[in-house]
Amino acid sequence: MQHQALPRIVENFLRALPRITLYAVLLAVAAGMIFPMFWMLMIALHEQPQSYPTFVAMVFSLPSLNNFYETISSDAFGRYFLNSTVIAVVVTAGNIVCCFMAGYALARREFLGKQALFSSILIVLVIPPHVIMIPLYRMMVAFGWINTYAALIVPWLVSPFGIFLVRQYVLNLPKDVEDAARIDGAGEWYILFRIVFPLCTPILTVLGIYVFLANWNSFLFPFVFTNDEAHRTLPVGLAFYQGKQSIDWGHLMAGASISAVPILTMFAFFQKEIIQGLTAGALKE
Repeated sequence: MQHQALPRIVENFLRALPRITLYAVLLAVAAGMIFPMFWMLMIALHEQPQSYPTFVAMVFSLPSLNNFYETISSDAFGRYFLNSTVIAVVVTAGNIVCCFMAGYALARREFLGKQALFSSILIVLVIPPHVIMIPLYRMMVAFGWINTYAALIVPWLVSPFGIFLVRQYVLNLPKDVEDAARIDGAGEWYILFRIVFPLCTPILTVLGIYVFLANWNSFLFPFVFTNDEAHRTLPVGLAFYQGKQSIDWGHLMAGASISAVPILTMFAFFQKEIIQGLTAGALKE
């Protein structure tokens, strides 16, 4: 009986080997993604992380929340966090509304210059944003918007990527629902925001998370457009923990850990919508 069971065990193992290999690879990839966050958290939980001889010694030492307490209790950090929150939320809301309306117009309406306008949007997609930094800075100076929220919000209220994304999604929506609403006497604004907008919720959720993440982590343009503490965002404020001679790793990683909480929370709550939106957006026109 034992001799008969052994080949069966080997056969079952060989049959499950591809799945075991797949799970092992996925676990290795997940560990590689989680380890930098774990490292950041460990540094944040120790007041003098540079004093430990090895990372393992620091992991098994007694943690402390002093870095988090000192970072949160500082007046500047609260201001940085508030600035990043206001800017990211306003820009995200603006992109959802503006990109939705523009994408819907390009998908459903016929007007003069439509193809040329859409082609220009595609061209803008391939231009690195850093190319427009100097012209945009001169424009902000001419408007008198340096050290104002307007410089950090207005230029980013519409995203060409968002317009393209919404357009491709709307093209795959059936027109029957809209035509039926028009037959019943519904106006265009009613159709736009009461019928089409709910149908676009998955892709708008993806767009909102993308825009929020990009603006929450934005460093270069807020750094260029602001030079006072009152308008600095969180990434710019964290950069000042790096001095010329040394880096305050404990407080820097504590601030970075706190700044990662909104993003992780958003992904945790909207992961289903993200997957649905990306899947739906992958459909062919």
